[in-house]
Amino acid sequence: MAQVIVVTSGKGGVGKTTTSASLGTGLALNGKKTVVVDFDVGLRNLDLIMGCERRVVYDFVNVIQGEVKLKQALIKDRRLENLFILPASQTRDKDALTQEGVGRVINELRGEFDYIICDSPAGIERGAFLALYYADEAVVVTNPEISSVRDSDRILGIIQAKSRRAEYEQAPVKEHLLMTRYCAQRVANGDMLSVKDVQEILEIPLLGVIPEAKEVLLASNAGTPIILYPDCNAAVAYTDAVSRILGATSPVRFTSAEKRSFFNKILGWAT
Repeated sequence: MAQVIVVTSGKGGVGKTTTSASLGTGLALNGKKTVVVDFDVGLRNLDLIMGCERRVVYDFVNVIQGEVKLKQALIKDRRLENLFILPASQTRDKDALTQEGVGRVINELRGEFDYIICDSPAGIERGAFLALYYADEAVVVTNPEISSVRDSDRILGIIQAKSRRAEYEQAPVKEHLLMTRYCAQRVANGDMLSVKDVQEILEIPLLGVIPEAKEVLLASNAGTPIILYPDCNAAVAYTDAVSRILGATSPVRFTSAEKRSFFNKILGWAT
């Protein structure tokens, strides 16, 4: 039976969709049949990040409302045999998502896939709640700045109190912290919260630290998940995070600032 993983945060713009695309792609690269589901009705972006926007015919809402079968709406990734995308509607209202309808689709996906990645919209509105309600695991994405961390803490409270697992007094949702847009040099300069700072506030296990990288924007514009970019620290960090989801243990990289050489210190060059 599939694991349902919600990728969530309280704040917009922290990299949830980039993370959903990369985690889904990474799991597929590891031989896991994976589907990434876009819950951001009206503002869908997952199809752009995954490079399949021109192939969207039917969407999540069409399936929920019984207008088409699930297999008609699923889009098979052209790069990986066992990766699929279920896009959101760009024209419907968020109220088109119903708890019963989402549950029915999730149950059908559980029978077909190893992993279901739910790409949540930001905040605490209906789409975000339904994205997390059926989750077995939650990847809470946060930037190392205080407003993002505070909003993530709010989301954790909702997961712990209002998920289906909480409602039926089952084992709690397994929570993971993923820090994005991290710059170790800025942390060293005191301009950004450290990993330790954020962990002390949120008190959940660290899945990974994604360093700031210019390739992330290039990948988004190209419709390619950043995890597929060669020689990119962000891709390495997402690959590490996927391996930890699959049970591996390894030190978290990209948390320390590189030491500058003597000549760089003299000349004031950044590393």
